[in-house]
Amino acid sequence: MDKTLWLRVGVEPYPRGERAVSFRRRLERVSTLSDLVLAQGNSTEADIEWLHLLVGDWQLLADLAFADIVLWVPSSDGSFVAVAHARPSSSATLFYRDFVGQNVKAEWRKQVTDAYESSQIVDTAAPDWYEETPTRVRAVPVLRRISQSDMKTTDKPIAVVTRHTNLSEARTPSRQELTFNECANDLFAMIAAGDFPDLGAPTGPRRGAPRASDGLIRLDTDGIVTFASPNGLSAFNRMGFVEELEGQSLAEVTTQLLNGTLVVDESLPLVVTGRAPWRTDIEAKGVTVSLRAIPLRTRGQRFGAIVLCRDVTELRHDERELITKDATIREIHHRVKNNLQTVASLLRIQARRTHSDDAKDALSQAMRRVAAIAVVHDTLSEGLSQKVDFDVVFERVLMLVTEVASAHNTTVHPKFSGSFGVLPSEYATPLALALTELVTNAVEHGLAGQEGEVAIVASRSEETLTVEVRDTGSGLPEGKVGSGLGTQIVRTLIQGELGGIIDWHTMVGSGTVVTIEIPFRWLKKR
Repeated sequence: MDKTLWLRVGVEPYPRGERAVSFRRRLERVSTLSDLVLAQGNSTEADIEWLHLLVGDWQLLADLAFADIVLWVPSSDGSFVAVAHARPSSSATLFYRDFVGQNVKAEWRKQVTDAYESSQIVDTAAPDWYEETPTRVRAVPVLRRISQSDMKTTDKPIAVVTRHTNLSEARTPSRQELTFNECANDLFAMIAAGDFPDLGAPTGPRRGAPRASDGLIRLDTDGIVTFASPNGLSAFNRMGFVEELEGQSLAEVTTQLLNGTLVVDESLPLVVTGRAPWRTDIEAKGVTVSLRAIPLRTRGQRFGAIVLCRDVTELRHDERELITKDATIREIHHRVKNNLQTVASLLRIQARRTHSDDAKDALSQAMRRVAAIAVVHDTLSEGLSQKVDFDVVFERVLMLVTEVASAHNTTVHPKFSGSFGVLPSEYATPLALALTELVTNAVEHGLAGQEGEVAIVASRSEETLTVEVRDTGSGLPEGKVGSGLGTQIVRTLIQGELGGIIDWHTMVGSGTVVTIEIPFRWLKKR
């Protein structure tokens, strides 16, 4: 599978394995953080996982610091290579072009090297100039905590973070800007001590996880609010809290808002006191606010916390609607499956009561076609996705062959190899019906009254699904393709519904081979 990804840093935190990382366009593709780090040959899997956790909060760090931040890992030639870069959304960026994949610039190399070798934060002694812009550069070593249970860290840094602050925007900073910078300094100090990121933090945040710009509340050791940004205060005002947050216990404020609520997240007390790096939602007066706590520590001792908050009322409303719609769609598929099975049962009963062999055969074929469609709807009713594992569907379709074989006094040995993989429902229904027809024809006509094999081989690429159905029967008479209803159904489904091609070929003395090719891109153009 191609590991090429196209993601932008920090728009949302991603679950582990999918966390946002910075990329730089290199020729036609970009490399993931893992690829770039592994290419340097100096990092372990644990180091890479730690860097992924750190980059998961990349945008938060840049926004709090009002600065560009770049992550450097040591290279085999003694230099450093940039593997992630984040630009602040809270101020103008210094760097128009991304640094990812580049070696450290000469003017920063000594500072980065000193931070790496000393395991200490290193600041520039004088303003650093970048393209005629005065900047301040801070190099922060990245130490990795060995385990969550003790304070032991790696003997030396696994990477270095540089923080590039634009000094050209000279003005008196606001209280919010000063607090954000203070929070950033605390987090960078924790990075240098191996206290951030936190191994106890959850790895799969819900959609709409709060960001610095959404609302920030700073707590002291006792959980008292020492600062609340305007957006943070507004979020609590919308839930019915009309006073000032500063000086209040966030836990008591939350308890007041949730008074009378029957179900409360058990992690809420730890979040609103800043004691655990968890996330939770609180809901009051029809407003839902997502909270994320980041405990602030020095040498393992907590001295306060940052609580990020975001009004996610509309997001959670949309999520509930999606869940309701998904459940409705699953129920519809379930009912369609039941109805189709009822129709198939009625056709089977009618076939048994019919005295005409032609009518009985026609009803049996109709029953199998309806049953094949029912298999797809049964599979769709079991999950939220409107995609199906077609290998599972086809195994159930093959079970219908046994009934066909017994009706024609035939012993058939079905063999399936390869894989169809996961297909959207638009493909699954017509393909299941077409393959049912082809396998049925192979048994009824190719192997009628004898013993033989029906082999189905599936292979797929990024663009095409190819399926071969082979039988060891007598083959088509004089190599001619049949003109019956089954053949017409197959042509209509493969060529009309799926935009594919189908070919019948008789092997002399070796039965018939039917080849289907279905382009995946065709469906996207509909």
